[in-house]
Amino acid sequence: MPKDRAEATDPSTYSSAFQKFQRERFPSSPQAWISRAREVAEILALDAPKRDLENKSPRAEIDLLKAAELLKVLGPKEYGGGGQSWETGYKVIREVAKGDGSIGMLLGYHLFWSTTANVVGTEEQATAIQQVILESNYFVGGAVNPRDNDLKITSDGEEIVFNGFKNFNTGGVISDLTVLEGVFDGSDDHIFTIVKTDQPGMQFQHNWDSIGMRLTESGSVRIDNIRTPWADALGWDPETKRPIPEVLGVPFASMLLPTIQLVFSNFYLGLAQGALNAASKYTANNTRPWPYGGDNKDSATEEFYILERYGTYAAHLEAADALADRAGAKVAKLYADAGLVGSTFTSPSGQPNGASQSNGYTNGSHHAQLDRKAITARYRGEVAAYVAQIKVVATDLGLQVTSSIFEMLGARSTGRKYLFDRYWRDLRTHTLHDPVAYKKREVGRWQLLREIPEPTWYT
Repeated sequence: MPKDRAEATDPSTYSSAFQKFQRERFPSSPQAWISRAREVAEILALDAPKRDLENKSPRAEIDLLKAAELLKVLGPKEYGGGGQSWETGYKVIREVAKGDGSIGMLLGYHLFWSTTANVVGTEEQATAIQQVILESNYFVGGAVNPRDNDLKITSDGEEIVFNGFKNFNTGGVISDLTVLEGVFDGSDDHIFTIVKTDQPGMQFQHNWDSIGMRLTESGSVRIDNIRTPWADALGWDPETKRPIPEVLGVPFASMLLPTIQLVFSNFYLGLAQGALNAASKYTANNTRPWPYGGDNKDSATEEFYILERYGTYAAHLEAADALADRAGAKVAKLYADAGLVGSTFTSPSGQPNGASQSNGYTNGSHHAQLDRKAITARYRGEVAAYVAQIKVVATDLGLQVTSSIFEMLGARSTGRKYLFDRYWRDLRTHTLHDPVAYKKREVGRWQLLREIPEPTWYT
């Protein structure tokens, strides 16, 4: 039986921030978006330990992301989006995670799920969904967990019907829309769609209680007879009720996986950077020098071993930051080569191009068609290999930094009021999503044999 709905955080907590963002101009450049994300991170960091301990549903935090317009960073400008590329989107995720890993993760998943139709849907479907998300400032969750049994999808006239159970559904409880995915009955074909979350068939179990990422509402959900029109089956022909080969039968259709793997790496990196920043402030203001070393210092900031450790971690995190930026640029270029900047369809000249057209989801604009064939299996695979590299580095370095900062802080830093352990707990929880050893194997095969990673549900 599902538990009772968890108590939610109070949006009034951030009322002054809401008012501030209402007065500010909508970000119009990559740097402005990153600065906005940094503001949000600073707000979240103020009470992050308290919220982690209380473990309430993050209603207020999602409202903060909405007020700051961060949910819109990748969306087309014509519907009120930021018009930014994934290169900027990844940096925004990283910044927010510095202040709160859970909220950085939720933002990353939202940006990913809200662009799902760009990859596996038709241009009409993708454009219509962007219009709905942006004009309503919706937050998107997803009930897609490949290691669970697939949701069963059946056809009933002009509708498809989803049934099943998923152990993980990140952000679902506080989402406006949910991505569903399953297998069409009698076939091996998968169908993605996006549905309204607030309906009787979406039965959340309210059972998320892990050691980390505590505010992500990643508990299980039962899907009970949720219906949606065949026209909303992403990348499927509603007349023939078959996948559209030009959409789902090409390598570009598997780009969802490298895209979200790089989402992971960026909030891992943000968590590690946030941990080092918080530790640095504590050391500068609270850590006492060790009086029995034989080379006693007046301040902890003069201790050789403390300076050496901070210097090592700062240098390595800067290198990881550069590697993440390089991977983000490669993902963004791949999408641009197919005709996408964020969620904006572009003409061959790289400029938005649209004409009004209705479609199965809602009325929207049909933009220039994607050049899906421009993305070969080799091209996709090379980008996936770069994404695997930063996944390895962000995982290993992040776990090292977040578990070792205590050595520069001292015994008093273990007090619950500081909750420095939350950085490690968050990283440890999500880095078990899929074994990093397999990412290392992919990188090794790429290095030794120039073999590209095989597309899977995790690559």
